[in-house]
Amino acid sequence: MCKVNRYEIVGSFLRPEVLKEVRAAFEAKEITQNELTEVENTEIKKLVEKQKAADLNVFSDGEFRRSYWHLDFFWGLNGVEHNVRDQGYLFQGEETRADSARLDGKIAFNPEHPVFEEFSFLTELVPAEKIRHSIPAPAQLHSELVRGDNADKIAEFYDEEEDLYQDIAKAYRETILHLYELGARQIKLDDCTWGMIADENYSKTKYAEGFDLEGLKKLYVRLNNDAIVDLPEDLSITTHVCRGNYHSTWAASGGYEAVGETLFGQENADAFFLEYDDDRSGDFAPLRNLPADKKVVLGLITSKNGQLEDKQTIIDRIKEASQYVSLDRISLSPQCGFASTEEGNILTEEDQWKKLQLVKEITEEIWG
Repeated sequence: MCKVNRYEIVGSFLRPEVLKEVRAAFEAKEITQNELTEVENTEIKKLVEKQKAADLNVFSDGEFRRSYWHLDFFWGLNGVEHNVRDQGYLFQGEETRADSARLDGKIAFNPEHPVFEEFSFLTELVPAEKIRHSIPAPAQLHSELVRGDNADKIAEFYDEEEDLYQDIAKAYRETILHLYELGARQIKLDDCTWGMIADENYSKTKYAEGFDLEGLKKLYVRLNNDAIVDLPEDLSITTHVCRGNYHSTWAASGGYEAVGETLFGQENADAFFLEYDDDRSGDFAPLRNLPADKKVVLGLITSKNGQLEDKQTIIDRIKEASQYVSLDRISLSPQCGFASTEEGNILTEEDQWKKLQLVKEITEEIWG
């Protein structure tokens, strides 16, 4: 069952300054976990009220309890530890913090994973069926575990790579099913792996190294699909694909043509949230690979700056996309969240809500 609205959000919101301050105090061991949680609870309540005022049909906790969109989730799985590498992720003109995730055992479901408390608290504020909870995709975890010298740890716990793949899929599936038991009916898998494969420079480098990129595509789609196989029919699984979103910078560039046939044609998500806010994302032609029972959410409004897009330009682009996907299967959203990491993008909170208002106005003009 696909639960996608015309007027959509991706999930993360700019962190309030007070939240950044108390998180820094917690890291410095100046306050307790309970004190941090109390502030998180208060700020999430405020955010929910703002989402209601913006007339959203789906709600998020803004990822206010996380430092990263992906790493915090990885660290919550059994068999995965928090490590710090010599170098962070390299974005256009910036380097991120150097946190990472690597194995310290076999990967397994953790019944005490923080994601369950994230979701449960939000159900106290809005109906569970109106929450879309975002977690990083299984393919993203694999990508992190083989990143640089992280890969050296794999052989300590796995003799066969196949066993690692199966453990990733199993841990994810059990986590998703437990979220379902808690009331979750909408889960989104955030996934930058496809954006990296689509990057021409990345591909050239990997081909030069003798890397099997076609094999990697098959692995990623298999990992993601195995994690979401045989789920309850009333659980909607969507996925979001982008090219990096850190402090208003980006990491990869390239259209979806290189991955469209595999990603759109084979991944068993109900809908695809796609970055399409500038030329780095290419044209809409790869959407021809989208099966007739799938939907697409076009991320045509950038979350990287506060400048409002021209309404007619966005309307024209949606009509252009409808050459490949019927208009009744298209929705609109920002291209990514406003704060994939706690640093946030370079725009104001007022800008953030104006962007969402623009999304709403455009969808009302097109679809009524």
